Amino acid sequence: MDIIQLLPDSVANQIAAGEVIQRPASVIKELVENAIDAGAKTIKVFVVDAGRTSIQIVDDGCGMSETDARLSFERHATSKIRKADDLFALHTMGFRGEALASVAAVAQVTLQTRRAEDELGTRITLEGSRVISQEPVACAVGSNFCVENLFFNVPARRKFLKSNTTEMSNINQTFERIVLVYPQISFVLYNNGQEAMNLPAASLRQRIIDVFGKKINQTLLPLETSTTLCKIRGFVGKPESARKKGAKQFFFVNGRYMKHPYFHKAVLMAFERLVPSGDQVPYFIYFDVNPEDIDVNIHPVKTEIKFENEQAIWQILVATVRDAVGKFSGVTEIDFDVEGRPDIPVYNPDAPFDAKQPTIEIDSSYNPFKCTPSDEPQYLDGPSRASSGSRGSRNGGGIPSSSLGLGDYKPRQTQEWESLYRPSAINIDDTAENSNIFSSVLNDEEDDDQVSLLNRGHEHLQYSGRYIVTQVENGLMFTDQYRADVRILFEYYMHSLETRTSSTQKILFPEVVQFPPSYSPYLQTAISEMCSLGFEISDEGNGSYSVSGIPGGLDGLDAVTLVNELVSAVVEYGSDVKSEINSFLALQLAERAATPYGEILSQEQMESIMERLLECENYRYTPDGKTITVIWSNSEIEQRF
Repeated sequence: MDIIQLLPDSVANQIAAGEVIQRPASVIKELVENAIDAGAKTIKVFVVDAGRTSIQIVDDGCGMSETDARLSFERHATSKIRKADDLFALHTMGFRGEALASVAAVAQVTLQTRRAEDELGTRITLEGSRVISQEPVACAVGSNFCVENLFFNVPARRKFLKSNTTEMSNINQTFERIVLVYPQISFVLYNNGQEAMNLPAASLRQRIIDVFGKKINQTLLPLETSTTLCKIRGFVGKPESARKKGAKQFFFVNGRYMKHPYFHKAVLMAFERLVPSGDQVPYFIYFDVNPEDIDVNIHPVKTEIKFENEQAIWQILVATVRDAVGKFSGVTEIDFDVEGRPDIPVYNPDAPFDAKQPTIEIDSSYNPFKCTPSDEPQYLDGPSRASSGSRGSRNGGGIPSSSLGLGDYKPRQTQEWESLYRPSAINIDDTAENSNIFSSVLNDEEDDDQVSLLNRGHEHLQYSGRYIVTQVENGLMFTDQYRADVRILFEYYMHSLETRTSSTQKILFPEVVQFPPSYSPYLQTAISEMCSLGFEISDEGNGSYSVSGIPGGLDGLDAVTLVNELVSAVVEYGSDVKSEINSFLALQLAERAATPYGEILSQEQMESIMERLLECENYRYTPDGKTITVIWSNSEIEQRF
């Protein structure tokens, strides 16, 4: 008995829909691209419940005849190509003829369409690939697609849709990728009856400003080059616009959005040594390439594109971005303007030299260790006096000398000077009675022996500006100073979120930060939680927020940059669980406020970090799982010798 059989069209369409239609944003992408191919000048998108309930696309394109309207919902029915060779000469967004068939297979679809030369249009209704009705109707020129109850006949797919906030964020993201390519077309997006984005026809630069706010205009550098292989145009951000999270980065080729990690590295290479490592620069780069030199038919969503001359275009891209940064003063210049500056005399070797050369007198018989207890300390006049109270210096009693007057200082007795240079914890027995043992103990991961930190106040050594080295009972402990502070601050901010007890540090002049419309689904939750951390942020309307306060202890951090990065991180994280957002915000804030690598720490600071670290719930690992402390046991050290 034969077991192989052809699948019914309805089943085949659902299988195809699984690749093409992944979520409501996929429906919008396919239908809006069809409207663009139809020559529309105005496109309106109406979304209800993030596309779960309904999606409506209205355009003023060329429309369809009665026959074309019926045929458009069949698989592989398309007006874009006629033969296989046309795949390598594409000038339209769509070409496979699968989009409408896939949408109709998993939703209830109603289409109203009319051509300019027709008096009446056509209305056709489908449900799960089945045509329910078709009739003439009076309607405007163009097409009006209404897609309702997406995945109504595929409950497993509908169950795996994310929350409305996440799905709306994906819709906004998809909408941005389309509107940035076609600034000459007017777009309007409505969410639950409210206008979320209104973009009139404009220039490319103005379209970017309309989507992402006026502030981005100050950071854009135009770039343009034309070669036999490709034409590159667009904008790239100035080096000072780089940020850790949320940088807007877009590649487009022949009017189509694409993802290309290789070209992304080319842009980063152009900014090498101009921005900190790990920071991202915004860019909007458009490639015009001969359609025969690219292949867009390698992925169902058409965001992965292969280039025939990829290496050569990569080199052109690097040179173009570098040229834009240099040509438009993207790199800080040396200021040679001397107007109003004091005159600096020019050296003239022929002029008589009347100045007296300074001399240095040295007392070769002076020995600081040959003084008696009755001798008074000698100080030099001038700035050297203040140096005795520098940060981190200590007197004999263990009190910072900056808090004492010079007359209060009493030198150590002569016979005890050797103790100043004796290692503080060479012999555990000698120091045990004078040590102040930390209340917390550490567990060695290798042998589970308990070890205690010794000799509080003199046991810490900072190594390479990164690690705090501490002697413990069974060896040496190395602590990453930055990660330790991240763990400490993370638990502090989490406690502040849970108890709502954060302190706020006012900003002298409130600053305004603006977010793109695509952030709107997340802003209410993100801003609310950030206010719990100690921020003071008020809504000014139209995506603008005024920042008048930040959490205490964040001196030196730019408020606008901090708020921008935190909100961008929440949008990228995309969590809908409040506790997870709290944890993520606390970690992001802790990483920005922690003691950086390279900062020289005093004994008091190192001791404070170690004390607070050992009071944390988990002092071995950061919240994101990175190691904080490592112990070299005595036996391991001995083996090295």
